[in-house]
Amino acid sequence: FRENKDLQEYREVDKDKKQTLSKLKTLVNNSQLINNFNNYIDFVVEEQHKVMEQSQDMTTLYRAQGAISILKRLKLLRDEVNGNAN
Repeated sequence: FRENKDLQEYREVDKDKKQTLSKLKTLVNNSQLINNFNNYIDFVVEEQHKVMEQSQDMTTLYRAQGAISILKRLKLLRDEVNGNAN
């Protein structure tokens, strides 16, 4: 039985992702480190909100929105690493 090439690639990417996430367990399971990391993310989100408020063109606004989206996802890193992500 031969697997579809796309399925093989997906499994390889999934395996790599799991390995990478497992390397982050030390960070996310250390309360002080993850709290400091999340505080920094909150700071950067506030900076991006200021950029959005002061933006004079849509490109800058969209970039700030994208940055905020990624930063919010990083705040969920602990859940993703520990297997609690949706």
